[in-house]
Amino acid sequence: MGKKDKAKNMAQIAKGKIKETAGRTTGDSQLEAEGNVDQAKGNVKQAGEKVKDALKE
Repeated sequence: MGKKDKAKNMAQIAKGKIKETAGRTTGDSQLEAEGNVDQAKGNVKQAGEKVKDALKE
């Protein structure tokens, strides 16, 4: 299940980058902020997965 969660987290980070770029390009600061939030959530979840992996070893 770890690989599936990691993939979902990476997808969330990618989605956030797309939103951030789109917001910056169009001048939509709210969309840019949403992108930053999505990236931060994905990074936090990814860090949690790394901790789980470290504890398993």
